Amino acid sequence: MTEPSMWTRMIQENPEHSTAYIQRFKDLAAQGMDLAGEARLVDAMLTRGARVLDAGCGTGRVSGFLVDAGHEIVGVDGDPALIAEAQQQHPGGRWLVGDLAELDLPGQGIAEPFDAIVCAGNVMTFLAPSTRREVLRRMRAHLLPEGRAAIGFGAGRGYEFDEFLADARAVGWEPDLLLATWDLRPFTPDADFLVAILRPA
Repeated sequence: MTEPSMWTRMIQENPEHSTAYIQRFKDLAAQGMDLAGEARLVDAMLTRGARVLDAGCGTGRVSGFLVDAGHEIVGVDGDPALIAEAQQQHPGGRWLVGDLAELDLPGQGIAEPFDAIVCAGNVMTFLAPSTRREVLRRMRAHLLPEGRAAIGFGAGRGYEFDEFLADARAVGWEPDLLLATWDLRPFTPDADFLVAILRPA
């Protein structure tokens, strides 16, 4: 049994946390906020009909866009409430409840590796620190040799960018491109956000 994630602990402390999270993004969408920036970047990395793993998919906010763009999506998240919302809002994807630190899609009958992985929404910072490398290793194991991953999270959340990049390298990733935003602004030492496009080493 792996150490519980910060997200799991937040739900244990506040059972309404997931419901509030779902409503927050519904409210942002109703206000006309652009909620598809991450998905547009990932879509630009892909050929039509690519297979994408959304690691920490939440409600399918990112990959719902990719489903509509014609990609084959498998989304995995540890929160059943968020997966239920993804299934309702984006029936074209395949949405599974699962712990990223124990990710084994071939064991669930999904044997074919992926063209790309997206991990948006600060997912990496919600992981239990003891599971970070294992999550990155398992992501790597689900990717085609020529595939890439797009992983983004903010500074000041308990996971330093240098530490993340060292963890990624330790389990077989290499940076392809480092950005400071999902809209392609270059990463700088003082950036308060990292979007790491990684490839298998």
